[in-house]
Amino acid sequence: MQRLFVLFERLDWGLLIAAASLVAIGLSIIYGIGISRDPVDLFSFYKQLAALAIGVSIAFALTIIDYRHLRSLSVVIYLVGLVLLISVLIFGKTIRGTQGWFVFGGFSFQPVEPAKICLAAYLAAFMARHGHGRLSWPSFLRSAAAVGAYVVLVLLQPDFGSAMVMLAVWGAMALFAGLPRFAWLILPIIAAATIGLSWSFVLKPYQKERIIAFVDPAADVRGSGYNAAQARIAIGSGGWLGKGIGEGSQARLRFLPEAATDFIFAVVGEELGFVGIAVTILLFGLLFTRYILTALASGDDFAALLLIGLGATLLVHVVENAGMNLGILPITGIPLPFVSSAASSLVVVWINVGLAQSVAVRRRSASLAHAELHERYSTQ
Repeated sequence: MQRLFVLFERLDWGLLIAAASLVAIGLSIIYGIGISRDPVDLFSFYKQLAALAIGVSIAFALTIIDYRHLRSLSVVIYLVGLVLLISVLIFGKTIRGTQGWFVFGGFSFQPVEPAKICLAAYLAAFMARHGHGRLSWPSFLRSAAAVGAYVVLVLLQPDFGSAMVMLAVWGAMALFAGLPRFAWLILPIIAAATIGLSWSFVLKPYQKERIIAFVDPAADVRGSGYNAAQARIAIGSGGWLGKGIGEGSQARLRFLPEAATDFIFAVVGEELGFVGIAVTILLFGLLFTRYILTALASGDDFAALLLIGLGATLLVHVVENAGMNLGILPITGIPLPFVSSAASSLVVVWINVGLAQSVAVRRRSASLAHAELHERYSTQ
């Protein structure tokens, strides 16, 4: 019991407050969308509450468990993610053109979400073991191969957005660990070649249409550019303070598709206005700041890389979701963490928070151990 009190005192309350506040905003918007329907439909709201209960429970358990166990189990964790991505291609259900879901009764589960956590944990252990200030080219290419296996499986669903998230997280972690020599010259060439090959052989016609609509929004306003246009209308109509919960005409009258999931950021703008969007962005800023500060204070290369990977996963989701709602990035179907009505995403982001808290409550002891280790080797 005393140990639990000690852990409770060491919790990163700034991180918890930011996460809880974002969830509260999301639940309010989802509830407003539900009560604005005729007839009232609160199924998504109750499903989100159930996912919240599950996610917070897992986060609490992970806070108690020492995060350093993940390092020794990193290969097993990587294989678990690999099996999930392979299984969904065999047994998964296709929803909105993507075979990326397991469906159980009225609940659905998207394996790519926990796979992102598995990948970050594996890369953190791998780079901590092989980095030592800078990754060598062999180590860098081995990490790229590990990411590539996940990305190929995700593209087969196809889920271009999640594949890009994985690549971005790998890039952020490699940058933090230290890129190999001359990487700044070689990697842009590889990236350009990859983009060209993806356009020619990987992207589906509807994905190409989304990118074309992003480049030229006026090309097909009633077709591929419709969602982006409606999202911008919703955000612009909110003004400073918004129209109020459940009063957004774009969401209530269903002009805005996927209002509770992909385009919930636009609904926040319409119903809570510029102030609501600003508060949401500030809360995400607080969240990312706590991840970075905890990483720097951890005194443990593995913990720091893990938090960079976990934080980058959330950051890329936020940037992509907000960007596609504002019309400055292509539409990819990426949910807004903590806010969107996406049960599997909500559970996984709380797993993300639980791992961050596991590092936070142990950062003092980890720093002390690091100092003792440094002193031991410096005297030899």
